Amino acid sequence: MGDPIPTDERPRRAARILEGFAVRTGLLPGDGDPNRRYLWTDAFAVFAALGLWRRTGEGRWLDLATNLVEWVHEVLGRHRSDSGRHGWISGLGEAEGREHPTAGGLRIGKPLPERRPEEPYDERLEWEREGQYFHYLTKWMQALARMALATGEVRYLRWGRELARAAHRGFVVRDPAGGPPRMVWKASVDLSRALVPSMGQHDPLDGWVSVLELDHVAQRLGEDGGVDLAPRRSDFEAMLLQQVAHGGLGTSDPLGAGGLLTDASAATRLLAAGTALPSGLLPALWTASRDSTAAVLASRQLEGPAERRLGFRELGLAIGLEAVPQARDAWARAPALDPEVGTLLDTMLRVLPVADHVVAFWTDPAHRASSTWQDHLDIDEVMLAVALLPDAYVSFP
Repeated sequence: MGDPIPTDERPRRAARILEGFAVRTGLLPGDGDPNRRYLWTDAFAVFAALGLWRRTGEGRWLDLATNLVEWVHEVLGRHRSDSGRHGWISGLGEAEGREHPTAGGLRIGKPLPERRPEEPYDERLEWEREGQYFHYLTKWMQALARMALATGEVRYLRWGRELARAAHRGFVVRDPAGGPPRMVWKASVDLSRALVPSMGQHDPLDGWVSVLELDHVAQRLGEDGGVDLAPRRSDFEAMLLQQVAHGGLGTSDPLGAGGLLTDASAATRLLAAGTALPSGLLPALWTASRDSTAAVLASRQLEGPAERRLGFRELGLAIGLEAVPQARDAWARAPALDPEVGTLLDTMLRVLPVADHVVAFWTDPAHRASSTWQDHLDIDEVMLAVALLPDAYVSFP
């Protein structure tokens, strides 16, 4: 797959990649359009910019992250111009909406308008249609949490917590019989209806970890942004524990396995920092992470020519593996943690070279010239930048 990228070379390569993305999307001078926003991609661009700022100390990267947050809220916090609706998707007035740009959630940034209530469902078209994705919202919550710690500005924390409240309201469905809640996978732009009613496999986990992180930042800053997330955390935790009880977290998708790894790592670090977690949950998360990573490797998805591979999905796994050493360090500082977790972490550390191989493969210009890379250029590039320099993402908090 290629040789590992030298440590001292990684910031330079990440900077070049992020600069290209910033020019293409109008964040830096050039012919790009700053209205070209896509929530998942922009969240990882914030992680990359903060990683470069932490590594280099250059203020331009913090400025880029700050400007990107403003553009995302200005564009994805408002209705599309072709939707027949105007203003903030929260329904707030102009001035109040600018103060609370995430109060109604954030659009995905898809090329087509959302499906109207009377339109039939078309699975292929739905991937291209507008709406809101819960797992995208959680990535933006995490980006805002990191901005709050980086700057000390409470507004980022408030926006993240208001987004968590809106996401919970729009995606969590109550059981009329009194059982555990469930979630929908995709909601309308105004969060008034489900567009895809099935539940995303890791959405409760993503929601739970994101709320834990936002609560941790609130403790650090001594401010909760005026939003109590305890009821939301309880719902996400109930759904997550139900999934764990039924063995429902395992996956053979590289991006899903990477998400499991980053969430398990975040939970480990938060536990070591004093956050209380349900008994037995952490070993279950690491067991699912171990088994999912093994399933990806056994499937040989990380082999073959670039034309038959998807860079951003593989890079998601690489980023998740990069989080393992951080979790192992946190566990070592808190020896009272379950010893099973230490054993699982040691197992995962032996798989860490896979991350280097994936990053090396996709830094090869010949592989990045493939149609599969170019078809998803922005998301591929920013996730490669984070994989090259994952500090701001995987070292949190």
